[in-house]
Amino acid sequence: MTDRIAIIGVGVMGETLVSTLLAAGVEPGRVVAVEKRPERAAELRERHGIDVAGLEDAVRGADLVLLVTKPQDVPGVLEQAGPLVVPGAAVVSFAAGVRTATIEAAVPDGVEVLRVMPNTPALVGQGVFGVSAGASCSDERVAAVQHLLEPGGTVVVVDEDDQDALTAVSGSGPAYVFYLAEAMIAGGVEAGLDPATAHRLAVATIQGSAALLAGSDDEPAELRRRVTSPNGTTAAAIATFDDRGVKQAVADGVRAAAARSAELSGPGA
Repeated sequence: MTDRIAIIGVGVMGETLVSTLLAAGVEPGRVVAVEKRPERAAELRERHGIDVAGLEDAVRGADLVLLVTKPQDVPGVLEQAGPLVVPGAAVVSFAAGVRTATIEAAVPDGVEVLRVMPNTPALVGQGVFGVSAGASCSDERVAAVQHLLEPGGTVVVVDEDDQDALTAVSGSGPAYVFYLAEAMIAGGVEAGLDPATAHRLAVATIQGSAALLAGSDDEPAELRRRVTSPNGTTAAAIATFDDRGVKQAVADGVRAAAARSAELSGPGA
């Protein structure tokens, strides 16, 4: 077995993981991506200095195999490459809804398996990675994978049974924030701002508020109360949100996302 890291699937998230690995100190020569298209392979070599190979050549002998394909492509990849993973190596799946037991059944005994749910802010180094270990995975391997992902953002280790809830909060969560931004921009335009100014104000406000929340020991409710003067403008907005049931709607949406994640990762996933 070599210290090679094979990446199966080098779309947007896969290439983001290449950058994350290199930022973690992995030498480019250790990374081999699976890519059939010659022009894309050349692009990856030129941009990152990594190697590119076919599926079987990349996986055979690798110490770490990152599976960054669409969930529906996982069975075919595992059928072809699963038996080639050597005992003592690890497979880390980034495919949503695919349980570690599914992968463990397709690889030889002695292969460690982990499951990771990333989110899209990883594209700018501000992501969240929810990591779960399979039945045969050691604490040392979990720590090693955690170290490799840390340049891409926050890494949280959870039991696999918590992956559905994690998916609902952080995996889908960026869409909730973007949805809020849409509403803030639309409201600003209706109040008289031009779209560009409304967009700039909404984005900067969300960015600054997130930084304030991240740097504070106070709960979100307390930070909100500090901005909400009695009978003021913010109070008028919050009262409207409460009248429309916004907080409950968001909580219901998170639960719906968790339920859907559980359906997708049910028996056979």
